[in-house]
Amino acid sequence: MSYYFNKTVEQNFEDTIEKVTEELKKEGFGVLTEIDVKATLKKKLDVDFRKYQILGACNPSFAHKALLSESKVGTMLPCNVVVQENDEGKVEVSAVDPLASMQAIENSDLENIATEIRAKLQTVINNL
Repeated sequence: MSYYFNKTVEQNFEDTIEKVTEELKKEGFGVLTEIDVKATLKKKLDVDFRKYQILGACNPSFAHKALLSESKVGTMLPCNVVVQENDEGKVEVSAVDPLASMQAIENSDLENIATEIRAKLQTVINNL
């Protein structure tokens, strides 16, 4: 099982981030964190890197359910969505597959929640 699903889109990097954020919102997610990997690597290591942004997406009601079913699941939250420019200058969007990441935890309630979140994140990627 792959740990992510992805799609290459025909938009520029900044527009893609806006579109991803909009599609996440439609599925009940907010973006809690935005990590600009390119800027961080430049600042901390003085290295050049491609455009690469990590969006920490959270659906509050599902996060609450997950935390009630497994108290340490917060170590795997929020769901990360990556927007990156590839070598050809195209933009790729990848989302974590929560079902794959939650396999490490033996909890059927959590598996059901992860299945629902997986469907929502796949909808986000498919709608790009």
